[in-house]
Amino acid sequence: MQTVKLNNGIEMPIEGYGVYQVSPEETEQCVLDALEVGYRSIDTAAAYMNESAVGNAIKRSGIPREELFITTKLWVQDQGYENAKKAFETSLNKLGLDYLDLYLIHQPFGDVYGSWRAMEELYEEGKIRAIGVSNFEADRLVDLILNNKIVPAVNQVEVHPFFQQNDAKAVMDEYGVRMEAWGPLSEGTNNIFHNKLLEDIAKKYDKTVAQVILRWHIERDVIIIPKSVRKERMAENINIYDFSLSQEDIEQIATLDLGKSNIINHHDVEIVKALNNAKIHD
Repeated sequence: MQTVKLNNGIEMPIEGYGVYQVSPEETEQCVLDALEVGYRSIDTAAAYMNESAVGNAIKRSGIPREELFITTKLWVQDQGYENAKKAFETSLNKLGLDYLDLYLIHQPFGDVYGSWRAMEELYEEGKIRAIGVSNFEADRLVDLILNNKIVPAVNQVEVHPFFQQNDAKAVMDEYGVRMEAWGPLSEGTNNIFHNKLLEDIAKKYDKTVAQVILRWHIERDVIIIPKSVRKERMAENINIYDFSLSQEDIEQIATLDLGKSNIINHHDVEIVKALNNAKIHD
């Protein structure tokens, strides 16, 4: 698996398996399937309610811990210095691990700065190999960087052909923050798998539309975490390292950019209210 070097020197697989919206009942087998077909990076979150299932799969797989790269995330309800410390330990226990490879602030709401101080300490104690954020717009990201000691290693944001985030990526590149795409296949919206332009490109390479999209991310140096509950799709999604897109194809894909999210608007007041009010525990 191809890797990228984070800003603290840690190597992270450029492609991982995401378990967002995978039910706790399905997650254990899905992660086992993903590991079997070759994934070594697994992305979960406290808010996905499936950390324990991920942990069970890791244990059952028999794969040495040092060969795996495990990410989870801190939910809004647990923002703040003390809360973040407790939430981290809860996630670690559910996963059955001694340390995390990457811990992210899931949403840019609540006491982000208190959480970041806690995460900096956990990182310095060796309990987390890298720390980062998720869903941070460029302005929020830069403000966090300028007012804290450690620069986030990763910013996990919505990125796909319909929302390419070129300006945001330029800011991340400037500060040495790796862009990681959630929803790299646009969660299937806008009929993406039957887009005529992408279908034509896919035919040229004898690949699927999904493989072309994921390859496009790789060539932009963007970390990806595609999700599927089907083992054959997991294998398909990881089979993208035997071809490269031409410059012409890349320029054609650039024309698909709508310049806005078609999944969630983090500037919508109702969305902000909903995320702040979403409770994952008592």
